[in-house]
Amino acid sequence: MSAAEPFTRIKIRVAAALFHGDEIALIHRSRNGRDQYTLPGGNVEPGESLPHALARELEEELALDLAEASGVPQLTWIQDAMVTRPGSTPPRKLHLVFRVHITGPVRARLRTTEYDDTAGAGRLLWRPYKDTAGLALFPPVPLAELAAPTAPLDAARALLPALDDTNYRWI
Repeated sequence: MSAAEPFTRIKIRVAAALFHGDEIALIHRSRNGRDQYTLPGGNVEPGESLPHALARELEEELALDLAEASGVPQLTWIQDAMVTRPGSTPPRKLHLVFRVHITGPVRARLRTTEYDDTAGAGRLLWRPYKDTAGLALFPPVPLAELAAPTAPLDAARALLPALDDTNYRWI
């Protein structure tokens, strides 16, 4: 059997732009001496609905019960990624990023360390969303460009430019 060609498989990843007021939750890791930030989330399992996958990933990573969120998660960005990376043959990933809002008491109960089988431990950090411009964020969604965390959605801007090796590089 020959090795799989890059991007012949596709995975769907759900993620949360998790807001408490003007602050956003980011998972921070250090790789190769550089800071990397990720939105909480993960891959959708075969046969799993998108809302269930988002709820499961937030429960697994942060101990967040999505039923405690303020309102319904809103699909905000879609990003297609075909980026090579170290390790196994990369899949094509379709990132679906939802805005989720929580209250202070819910935030206070969240887990502060997230464990990933391949990436290791990450710390949950809260930053003003406007301060995310220029961070090594994956997926690199335009958080800082939001007029406000609760700004109305613009469907025409939901589909972000695709990522590939010409415009994104793994740390």
